[in-house]
Amino acid sequence: MQYLMFQCQCNDNTMFSYVVAGLAVLLFLYNPAIQYISPQPSRLPRTPRPRINESLLAIDEVNQTAPDCPPDSYSVHILSKAPLVIYIENFLSKDEQSHLLEISEPLFEPSTITNDGDATHRDATIRDSEVALLPRTDAVRCLERRALALQGWREDLWVERLRTQRYGAAQHYAHHFDWGSGARGWGRVSSFMAWVRSDGVEGGGTQFPLLRREGEGGRWWCRWVECPGLASGEDGGEGLEKDGDGEGDGKQDGKGEEGTGVTFKPVAGNAVYWENFRPDGTGRGWDETWHAGLPVRRGTKVGLNIWSWGRLT
Repeated sequence: MQYLMFQCQCNDNTMFSYVVAGLAVLLFLYNPAIQYISPQPSRLPRTPRPRINESLLAIDEVNQTAPDCPPDSYSVHILSKAPLVIYIENFLSKDEQSHLLEISEPLFEPSTITNDGDATHRDATIRDSEVALLPRTDAVRCLERRALALQGWREDLWVERLRTQRYGAAQHYAHHFDWGSGARGWGRVSSFMAWVRSDGVEGGGTQFPLLRREGEGGRWWCRWVECPGLASGEDGGEGLEKDGDGEGDGKQDGKGEEGTGVTFKPVAGNAVYWENFRPDGTGRGWDETWHAGLPVRRGTKVGLNIWSWGRLT
């Protein structure tokens, strides 16, 4: 009897040892197995800058002096951290808005699209607006520097030549990404959409249908984003149309609660900034930056595109 009890105890100890050893082996192999089954994207190598058309970048001449720029007076509000999306109040002063409209007027021409990053063509079913490639006046150069400063003067980052976009009644820009492939480690790092003119405009919001707005201050955001169902005068004083653009606000209700889909209203002088690529060095873009310029129902909207191009790693 004692022998049997001793044998059972030994067998129990042996079994326990096997279980512990098995768990150790399982833990040791688990992480490599998961990485094999679901490999993580690898970081892009650090490559030299590719050949580009430098005439499309806002690059000063070697001996060109810096412009005398007024101090910045804007304020920022973070709407999303992943991707980083920042709403900017008073990004453009009244004088800057007037200057942009003045220099744009004689330069507007029908907007085009590209499928390969090179050849362009017109397709009003996708993009129906007018565009002006702006001369680099001192005021424009100050806006370029403001955009770089907000991004921390990153290494290997350049602002592209600034463009204004004019949308009349029924004109629009269908859903699209500002970025293409980042596989070679370079691309359009970030975007600004600033509004230059929006007096009397109905519709024409900038819609991000996949972007999630979180937080408790939902109604506070309704000053600048569409909140369907919120009665006029309940948005902090700006006033909202009762019908709104609507399509892009998903689960957001009249209280401006969190949900998927954000439509920014065109407010002259203000801007929205977003980053197009994930900060992990893999060259993967954010799906949430898919956006559109919704049709203008009434009035004329003028926007300012500020795109930054550079290294992704």
